[in-house]
Amino acid sequence: MMSFIQTLVDAAALGSLYALVSLAIGFVFGIMRLINFAQGDYITVGAYALVVPTASVAPPLLFGALPAPLMVIAVLLTVVILALATERIAFRPLRQTNPATLLVSSFAVSYFLQHLIMLVHTGRPKSIDISGGMGRAIDIGGLRLPGTQLLTMGVTAVLLVALVLFLKRTSIGVQMRAAAENFQMARLLGVPANRVIAVAFAVSGLLSGTVSLLLIMQTGTLDMRMGMMPVIYAFFATVIGGMGSLPGAALGGFLVGAASVLLQSYLPADLRPFRDAGVFTLVILTLLWRPSGLIATSANRERV
Repeated sequence: MMSFIQTLVDAAALGSLYALVSLAIGFVFGIMRLINFAQGDYITVGAYALVVPTASVAPPLLFGALPAPLMVIAVLLTVVILALATERIAFRPLRQTNPATLLVSSFAVSYFLQHLIMLVHTGRPKSIDISGGMGRAIDIGGLRLPGTQLLTMGVTAVLLVALVLFLKRTSIGVQMRAAAENFQMARLLGVPANRVIAVAFAVSGLLSGTVSLLLIMQTGTLDMRMGMMPVIYAFFATVIGGMGSLPGAALGGFLVGAASVLLQSYLPADLRPFRDAGVFTLVILTLLWRPSGLIATSANRERV
């Protein structure tokens, strides 16, 4: 019984991380109907902002040398500015073009950021420790709870509440909800398109920067492809939850994280290397059952 509870805690921690990435994807998709494939590279850039550009395996710290509050602010600002810059340069001029053009543009941004990281930091993985002792586990009644897992779940809970309040209690949040329901009608009613889309990218950058910090605290490793797998899982989570639905994105993130941990824990040892295939099979089965996702939205699917 205790082993099962431990597995559930691990599933909640991983699901929290996927939920944040799914929300970052969902904020942009909800308004622009764009899957931003550069989302994973936002996470990677935020992580690499912690260290000085160098080829060493254990490089000296840059933002990572700052006091914890300043470090968090510096990383989040870096990723938010990056997200806003890519929106302004790579997506805004193309909003009225063919949907495939925006998709290609997101791939181009991703490719550019990957090679920029490789140019500045080289492609070698690097080690870094910013956990400040948070990696130590706390034993509660036989449950082993690493501090990083508790932090991940706590940060996710706070951000979910903050996003709900932002969307319901602020004027720009209400405008974003209106734009997600029917962008063209919202524009006719006076919703500023450029500002709403920029805020959506800023929020996605904020969430991605948060994931950067949490990933580094958990793994202690920098790698230029570190954002790839979380975004792939988060994309499937967004599809499961319902494209365009932010509650669905969060729910899908938790479900995909839970499925991943449960399969890793309870599959026979010989089948555990195929855990990812099992997760993707569950995704396919879910979509065969509910093609529109678990939380269907009535939003108009017309792109911006």
